[in-house]
Amino acid sequence: MANYKFILSGGGTGGHIYPAIAIANELKAQFPDAEFLFVGAKDKMEMQKVPQAGYEIKGLWIAGLQRKLTLQNLMFPLKLATSLLESRRIIRQFKPNVVIGTGGFASGPLLQAAGGAGIPTVIQEQNSFPGITNKLLSKKANAICVAYENLERFFPKEKIILTGNPVRQDLIDIDSKRDEAIAFYGLDPDKKTLLVLGGSLGARRVNQLIEKELQSFLAQDVQIIWQCGKLYFEDYKKHAQQNVRVVDFIERMDFVYAAADVIISRAGASSVSELCIVGKPVIFIPSPNVAEDHQTKNAQAIVEAKGAILLKESELDSQFSIVFEALVKDHGKQKQLSDNIKKLAMPNATKVIVDQIKKLL
Repeated sequence: MANYKFILSGGGTGGHIYPAIAIANELKAQFPDAEFLFVGAKDKMEMQKVPQAGYEIKGLWIAGLQRKLTLQNLMFPLKLATSLLESRRIIRQFKPNVVIGTGGFASGPLLQAAGGAGIPTVIQEQNSFPGITNKLLSKKANAICVAYENLERFFPKEKIILTGNPVRQDLIDIDSKRDEAIAFYGLDPDKKTLLVLGGSLGARRVNQLIEKELQSFLAQDVQIIWQCGKLYFEDYKKHAQQNVRVVDFIERMDFVYAAADVIISRAGASSVSELCIVGKPVIFIPSPNVAEDHQTKNAQAIVEAKGAILLKESELDSQFSIVFEALVKDHGKQKQLSDNIKKLAMPNATKVIVDQIKKLL
């Protein structure tokens, strides 16, 4: 068997990093002698998370364009030129067989350089509405693995393969872990458990909502696992008590999903894909502060299949308590949402993506 070499690039948020790690793990399982290198953006979270997963990473001096005129934006052409040169050097030295991009700023110059050197490239697009980096890269990419239908309007149709998003394989069978998960968090097995997910960094508006509704949840006999994000942990850890667990980051996602009866979540693409596999009733509160409002579009794709509830941030004050209370009391509605969201799951996404990569070898 040839000693293959793979470069993976994706970062900025967990939604780009974890799919890249999942793909690398599957490639490693199939090619135990392969060599792997990750490329990320300096001082972004991938510089910690990738080495924790056991892979080497190099950082590029790159950042995204801000939406207003800033010093960062004036520096962008210089950062881009530097990152392109560095990407070419990395590719010359490492000599990869295939380069895989999962989104984020660093994947732009890296895949551009790989394409220029004639090395096959694969894009993995998590969202229902692609970012600008992947739209630009798609013209030269050999294969574009997507998680949603109808992306022909953004990408060349003949290159699109519907695969779903890579998710952690330990989420496939969470029902068997409920007792262990409840014990792990010291929760009451007879109470309903609400899981609140704000993304790896946290979500200010979601945290404000949970703080405001805390007494109402407890009055409804609901206990809470509240992932407030590392940016907000110092502000909200004071709310921890017997029926409220406040955490900044979750290492064991399988446990929190197993413990949950109802979930409140942002609608980043990786979270949505995981929630389809987990199959619990979800209230999505999309972030309005992301490019092209893609979180709302991700959530709407689930809502249209009657698989979740969507509340915009602007509706929280007037609607949230009514919607939440109705859902917690209505077991039929909970079951309907669970059954419908599960139908949208694509649990074999990682293997299907790796099959596409193998074709290019």
